[in-house]
Amino acid sequence: MLLALLSLAVGSHPVPLGTAWHAVVAFDPADDGQLIVRTLRVPRTLLAVLVGAALGTAGALVQALTRNPLAEPGLLGVNAGAAAAVVTAILALGVSTPLGRLPFALAGSAAAAALVLALGGGPRGGGPGGGSRVQLVLAGTAISVVLAAYTSTVTINEPDVFDVFRLWVVGSLQGRGTDVLLVTAPLVLAGLVLALGVAGSLDALALGADTGAALGASVRRTWVLTAVAVVVLAAAATAAAGPIAFVGLAAPHAARALTGPAHRRLLPVSALLGACTLLAADVVGRVVAVPSEVQAGIVAALVGAPVFVHLVRSRRVAGL
Repeated sequence: MLLALLSLAVGSHPVPLGTAWHAVVAFDPADDGQLIVRTLRVPRTLLAVLVGAALGTAGALVQALTRNPLAEPGLLGVNAGAAAAVVTAILALGVSTPLGRLPFALAGSAAAAALVLALGGGPRGGGPGGGSRVQLVLAGTAISVVLAAYTSTVTINEPDVFDVFRLWVVGSLQGRGTDVLLVTAPLVLAGLVLALGVAGSLDALALGADTGAALGASVRRTWVLTAVAVVVLAAAATAAAGPIAFVGLAAPHAARALTGPAHRRLLPVSALLGACTLLAADVVGRVVAVPSEVQAGIVAALVGAPVFVHLVRSRRVAGL
């Protein structure tokens, strides 16, 4: 609540905390401060919470899916797919607004993740191709490299495309309004519900495929539903705010240190910590370079990297 209130009050035009609170509970359109809060900062704050929660939850699911503690949503090619689609949209159609880029980023993320999952071979021992987690990681790396090469080729040779693309690729919540929020919210909420729905099966399968099956969990169904949840959450978050690193990697580890490995508790806490992390990064980005801003994706990377290293060195990163 404190972070959310700060997010409403802090910015190039500071607003007293009391005014920010009244803008939410007793809105007066004649007050310029309340008008700024209500029309600009409330949607931005809600979007930061949704994107952070989506990245935190998607990170926990990817780590469960791959059994890899260093996995994060970008491993499935989500970021690279979104970037390639956005570059193509800017180059071919001249798309430049956040809302205009959103459907292309969403489609690119989903297509890349679907390709990675298909090449990865499906759930271990039960997928269409009998694939393994190593195959999934290799497929994600290969697809990401190819798409990144395409994106670099376009942006290097098209300066006008690069000027628009660089504002998206750093990961930012600036300029995102109610229109972006209304498209993103249903996707993120659907992904969160689906993630919580597979939490019990993930806990059962963590005991082993045979034990999980004996407890009523289906390897194939759990794998598919988990993959769908990851794609929906990561694609929606990336499409709305651009690629944001470390939130999806660090939030699950911090949550696991608090709750242990049980996904029924891990997933909600990962969502909460992801939301708080991105909200804090957005607030800090608004005050460190006044009257300009540092994008939330840059702040999250600068702060998230040393925090994650501290967690690892202090042995607070719990096993999967």
